[in-house]
Amino acid sequence: MSTPQEDAAAGLRGPDAVEDLTPVRAAILGRLLEEAPFHGWSVPALRRAAKAAGFTRQVQLLAFPRGVRDCLALYSQSADEAALRRLAAADLSTLKVREKVTLAVRLRIEALAPHKEAARLAARTLALPFHARLASKLVYDTVDGLWRAVGDTSTDFNFYTKRAILSAVYGSTLLRWFEDDSEGAAATWAFLDDRIANVMEFEKVKAKVRAAGAKVPSPWRILGSLRYPRG
Repeated sequence: MSTPQEDAAAGLRGPDAVEDLTPVRAAILGRLLEEAPFHGWSVPALRRAAKAAGFTRQVQLLAFPRGVRDCLALYSQSADEAALRRLAAADLSTLKVREKVTLAVRLRIEALAPHKEAARLAARTLALPFHARLASKLVYDTVDGLWRAVGDTSTDFNFYTKRAILSAVYGSTLLRWFEDDSEGAAATWAFLDDRIANVMEFEKVKAKVRAAGAKVPSPWRILGSLRYPRG
């Protein structure tokens, strides 16, 4: 079921109709990133941003029919795209997987750096219970894009475990970055290196367990070979 805002936006015609809303959304989001540190990711802030960008209330509704939710989604998607562009331009051929993943997470966080306080408030807004579904989708889209960009082609159970693990690494590193005032965010990147090292150590242990398990005879095979006395 559509919201009243979506119905209103869909019904717009005449001078407020816009053929391509992409530049409109980008312009309003740019202004909202300046407003958010003072007014949060809120409807009043969105209205102020649209007005500052030179658009009417009607055009704002067309651009963001779900209001702040659409703005948060566009912000995350824009940061994803910025990180992926930098990854695509980097020479990954000589890097190990752990180095590729570390670089990918770093570039994604650096994409937020120009508006760090707005990014902090966006994360806080997405942490609210009624944004849980949107937050989960955006995090999944981010880590899925990063894994694919560094060459992941898994399709089995590893596909999901890799994304779950990277979600935890990315989320914890992002929280560390929000509180980091060290020069060049050095403390954050050291934290990221440690998290990646922990993951790699876990993967080594898991591989050893799998290898050891392969040498253990199947209990079902053992049971099947037993001869039971006849009654």
